[in-house]
Amino acid sequence: MPRDSSATKARLLDAAFAEFAAYGIAGARVDRIAEAASANKRLIYAYFGNKEQLFDEVLRRAMTAGAESVSFDVEDLPGYAGAIFDHLVARPDLMRLRLWKLLERPSTTGLEPEAFQDKAEEVARAQQRGDLAPEMQPADLLTMVLAAAQAWFWAAEGVNTPEEGVPSWSAERLALHRSAVVEAARRLVEPRTAGG
Repeated sequence: MPRDSSATKARLLDAAFAEFAAYGIAGARVDRIAEAASANKRLIYAYFGNKEQLFDEVLRRAMTAGAESVSFDVEDLPGYAGAIFDHLVARPDLMRLRLWKLLERPSTTGLEPEAFQDKAEEVARAQQRGDLAPEMQPADLLTMVLAAAQAWFWAAEGVNTPEEGVPSWSAERLALHRSAVVEAARRLVEPRTAGG
């Protein structure tokens, strides 16, 4: 019976995601990834090249999944910020993976710059139409909206509980955090009215 290489790759990527989110690139161990995926560690090198290339593929896959699950809507950037917040609440390990990328692979690009540039161009067009505040450059405005969506995950109150790996917020606190994210984004993007 032939082996299903796509299923093996998927298991390796899932296991690598958990390993990299927990330990970063330097701390991740190929043996643990292979064991968690029930695969031979040589397949990691055969499919992905090396540990850094495996990390890049894990990150690309995570960013693609995030982009597919949180659609960008330039007409509702506060709602977009809220949706990102919701996505990160459901997957707090994404923030850890992103942090490891910034710390250990800052020059790695992938799909992020292209996707960001496309969104920034949509923001620029919306600013030109008068739909969004024009005071900031489009890329800066988009960055601030994204920062608002992620802010609570960097804050002291957003510290994860060790046994669960998820933010230790009550449902009420979570709703307040989300509301603050949406309101911050609204204030950032809303054009000022004459005399306002």
